[in-house]
Amino acid sequence: MADSDRSGEADPTRVVADADVLAADLLVGGPAREALDCVREHSWMTLVASDDLLAEAAAVVADLTDPDLAADWRERADREREAVDHPPGDHPGLASAYQGRAAHLLTSDEGLASAGANRSLQSHMQVSVRTPDAFARLFDPGALYEATHDGAYPGPDRDPRG
Repeated sequence: MADSDRSGEADPTRVVADADVLAADLLVGGPAREALDCVREHSWMTLVASDDLLAEAAAVVADLTDPDLAADWRERADREREAVDHPPGDHPGLASAYQGRAAHLLTSDEGLASAGANRSLQSHMQVSVRTPDAFARLFDPGALYEATHDGAYPGPDRDPRG
């Protein structure tokens, strides 16, 4: 991920959910669903994911349930995300955040979400890596909307499961 490949600054309205978070959203709910609902219920927020990231999440879903559910989930995820490309072999979540100019990466990997890992990433990209529960706890849609849009925060404008 060379800095010369960078096309603009990270956008705080763009979010990547790692494969583990995407699968947990579908299969478990809890903090993963709460965090992703924060994104889905606002039309001005964007969920970013590469094909590799969705394939990894679909493989987890297929392993834990069945291939039909994984295929159905993948079809819906393809419609709901903004697609990005990245070089083969890159970490799908990190690469999606980097290539998609996402300011947030949600992961259940405590090591990746640690303060040390976050600091080391800052020399390569502007991203905040958090666990889903931390993101859901800290996400303030009103403040973010008012920082990135003209006017007052109108509240959620989409059904997160729609």
